[in-house]
Amino acid sequence: MNDIARDPVTALPVGPQNIPDSQGINFFRVDPDFAGLLRLHLGEAQYRALEPQLDALGQRASDELDAWAISADHNPPLLRHRTRRGEARQSIDKHPAYVALERVAYAELGLASMSHVGNAQPALVKYALTYLFVQAEFGLCCPVSMTDSLTRTLRKFGDPTLVARYLPKLTSRDFDALYQGAMFMTEQAAGSDVARIATRAALETAPDGTRTWRLYGDKWFCSNADADLAMVLARPDGAPSGIRGLALFLLPRTLRDGTRNQYRIVRLKDKLGSRSMASGEIVLEGAEAYLIGEIGRGFHQMADMINMSRLSNGVRAAGLMRRATTEALHIAGRREAFGRKLIDMPLMQRQLLKMLLPTEQARSMFMHIAQLLPLADAGDEHAAKCVRILTPMIKFRACRDARRVTGDAMEVRGGTGYIEEWSDARLVRDAHLGSIWEGTSNIVALDIARAVKREGALEPLRTYLLGLLESVTVPPQSDAQLRATLDRVCHTIDHVAETGGDELVRQAGSALYHIATAILMAVEGVRLAPDYRRLALAHLVLRHKLLPVDPLALPEDDSALLSDALVKQREVAFALAMQALPRGRAQ
Repeated sequence: MNDIARDPVTALPVGPQNIPDSQGINFFRVDPDFAGLLRLHLGEAQYRALEPQLDALGQRASDELDAWAISADHNPPLLRHRTRRGEARQSIDKHPAYVALERVAYAELGLASMSHVGNAQPALVKYALTYLFVQAEFGLCCPVSMTDSLTRTLRKFGDPTLVARYLPKLTSRDFDALYQGAMFMTEQAAGSDVARIATRAALETAPDGTRTWRLYGDKWFCSNADADLAMVLARPDGAPSGIRGLALFLLPRTLRDGTRNQYRIVRLKDKLGSRSMASGEIVLEGAEAYLIGEIGRGFHQMADMINMSRLSNGVRAAGLMRRATTEALHIAGRREAFGRKLIDMPLMQRQLLKMLLPTEQARSMFMHIAQLLPLADAGDEHAAKCVRILTPMIKFRACRDARRVTGDAMEVRGGTGYIEEWSDARLVRDAHLGSIWEGTSNIVALDIARAVKREGALEPLRTYLLGLLESVTVPPQSDAQLRATLDRVCHTIDHVAETGGDELVRQAGSALYHIATAILMAVEGVRLAPDYRRLALAHLVLRHKLLPVDPLALPEDDSALLSDALVKQREVAFALAMQALPRGRAQ
């Protein structure tokens, strides 16, 4: 490991330190809720089969993977336009630490391929492993996600000959043979406004009569710029303006005769975060490409890939929040000030609880989407509509929450957290990416309203949530408040969507996210009895995120015992969980 990444703690002097370091702890073992939820959702047999892999990855994530991630972040990729002999042969030099991380993600874990091989693992297994991996390395998870989603889109819409040609390479676990994927969509004049895409697609005829699609134009933001395959949106000559004129194309980096395809990487982006991964600007100069599906359906086909990337963004945001929360809990539990451990101080407990709550909301959300996804893919229209609306919800809310949670974790560490030798600064930078890529917060919030108005996704989601409440015996007081709040939220977002109240979609979308996660956690809490931690968290979502609050009112109950139990990851008794339920607040 030392030849590709430095050990950040070996230079520390021996002796007592008041600077707790999490290196070497097991990110899986110190997170008891994770194991409990996976056992609940996967079943005992499947969980037991997965547990050794999770345990090993949890240890590596805080040790060698994290060290590699630090090195990769400090040594971003370099673009080389020419060989030393002056040949115009572009290549991207990746730091050895990043390549080592690629081997783990693609070859060892198979994160990009496991959903597409013969005996495919459940989606929740993939996302659980990603959730742990991203706690060490964020940047690489973007190419992994794009490879996974490109493969899915190709299988759904691609010509069988293309699928047969490329699927074995996209699903290979041989690191030297596998293909990585990307999505080249963004243009300078067409960011979120996809209808303005100007890249041309021309169907050209060679002297021998062969007809080939060729692409011309500029793509402004291309992550994983040297990917073997990329999905590209372009407008065929003669097609109408707007979204109806777009088509989706598969762009290979290398042609079948072994020559480089006709496009150039102009430069790599100097990014705030995800520095380890190469994002670039690309000029298409007659690049050969393959039409995917029908002309005019390109955006709708690409939307499937975008939605899977949005879901992955939500999983990554959840992982970043968990890493930040783990760091904060580790520090607070070990650092002393004024004669006490930080974690015993009421104000610190309050800050930790504000980090823990959105972290757990995002975790419950992605786990439930992962369970609905295979049902949707199998043709369950109800599940498909739930996935359709839940995906932009987690992309919108969890990605914004991650920005605050990672910042608060940096503050827990104090001034040391601002130093680049530690993980905090990297987590803060990376967290800002999720709420920008694959749709900014405004765009994704509007998509929630679009799912309500145009696709009728609200009622299936409401039915799903009510079905969960009816599947267990939720305490009557909790059940009444959850149902009443769900009614109000659904009425609000339905009204906002129907009346086109765009200025309110973020408020309404956040409310729908909060009530959905409150119900998910309440049901999990009952199913995980006698530990009612998640029921308590559901009550806290109601209290602090959904019901009216008087900012000057002092609490009527003593919440210190509950805060202490939650931040110290202890079991919560039923009576203590019920104490967090707001009294007399159902509307």
